[in-house]
Amino acid sequence: MRTLACTVAAAALLLAAPVALAHQGNPNYRSVVKAISPETEGLTAEILNFDDAVLLRNTSGKDVMVLDYNQQPYVDMKADGTVLVNTNSEAYYLNEDRLGETDVPKDLPAEPAWEEVSKSGRYEWHDHRMHWMGAGDPPQLKDKSQRTVIYDNWVIPIQVDGSPGEITGTLTWVGKEDSGLPLGAIFAFAALVIVLSVVVFLVRRRRAGGDDDGDGGAPREKEVAEAW
Repeated sequence: MRTLACTVAAAALLLAAPVALAHQGNPNYRSVVKAISPETEGLTAEILNFDDAVLLRNTSGKDVMVLDYNQQPYVDMKADGTVLVNTNSEAYYLNEDRLGETDVPKDLPAEPAWEEVSKSGRYEWHDHRMHWMGAGDPPQLKDKSQRTVIYDNWVIPIQVDGSPGEITGTLTWVGKEDSGLPLGAIFAFAALVIVLSVVVFLVRRRRAGGDDDGDGGAPREKEVAEAW
């Protein structure tokens, strides 16, 4: 029974691998936060999954506003830790897809519509300003074997207690050498686990059903225990 369960779990892993990887960034790139201005104690930002998402934490005791691609309010992080998102911002819809290929409702009102999403003082979102949006390679990339700076100063505008500021960072091509475990290797390992699990299950089942201790063909206790 446990062997069969392991087989099912391994199969699930194999099927889920592409889905999990699809929600990560591009491992050939590294997007990194350089600075936040104005420098504010308790306000930090980092990039998750290579170049996939921005994680902003606000324990500064100040109100922090993230502006969208039109310099309009997008995320409102209150001093008390409340986090609200403006559902009338185009970014609310565009950030759902890595390439921004999401339908945006027409005639969105200019007045923000705030939706509370957290009380944690932190918010994670995909931001198109800190990764490469092109379908092909960046023009700066001449040699894929070399580390290449794509953006040396990407900018996400913010406000801290009403004062203008920004999150700045860099985007660098690092190439295949830092890509981590290849997708093919994940599939191969998962497939190997499935095959071995099935073999072990069948061998133990055959032992349990075919062996006896000379007492009318009853299976041995030890073998039955091993089969489960």
